[in-house]
Amino acid sequence: MKRDAAIILSGGMDSCTMLHEFKDEIALAITFDYGSTQNGRERLCAMEQCKLLGIKHIVIRLDFMKQYFKSALLEDADAIPEGNYDDENMKSTVVPFRNGIMLAIAAGVAESNGLRRVMIANHAGDHAIYPDCQPAFIHAMSGAMSAGTYEHVEVYAPYTNISKADIARHGKALGVDYGLTYSCYKGGPRHCGKCGTCRERREALSAAGIDDPTTYEN
Repeated sequence: MKRDAAIILSGGMDSCTMLHEFKDEIALAITFDYGSTQNGRERLCAMEQCKLLGIKHIVIRLDFMKQYFKSALLEDADAIPEGNYDDENMKSTVVPFRNGIMLAIAAGVAESNGLRRVMIANHAGDHAIYPDCQPAFIHAMSGAMSAGTYEHVEVYAPYTNISKADIARHGKALGVDYGLTYSCYKGGPRHCGKCGTCRERREALSAAGIDDPTTYEN
């Protein structure tokens, strides 16, 4: 099978599962460092996963986002709310148009490397909080990217309408080591266990019947 895709790889559960599931189609993994609380730890996981699979990995810095954008993710651990992932207070973790910016840059990188698709691991659990994870956005962004590139680069987002638990089930079947992924929005050496992403991680791994390899503070 031809490797015609680039993937936006954070180092979290979802994108790392996608990396494994579509490893034979992915030519390049792109991690964006935009100064979020968890970026550093996620990036190390992304590097390890790519090394494991022999997939080329690059890191692109987006320092301007931390400087000019407003989001709890761009402040510090104390700014991160605790509670369920779909609670109203989790809206403070939205980084405005983050996926749009990353997809646009990834489209240019993909076309520069002769690739036709950009993969992103948004899923159904994101829809309530993050507008740039919703199906309508992904469809519109794919159309804009295709219209704006000679290679008609498109978005490929196969997890858009499935849950994180479904993604974890994919990962279990693929043998993904979730100990080499990071989720906590607070960005500490151990997952806090209280923020929305920690709770969602726990629930997804449990629903998939996976022994949780994560070290939590709480």
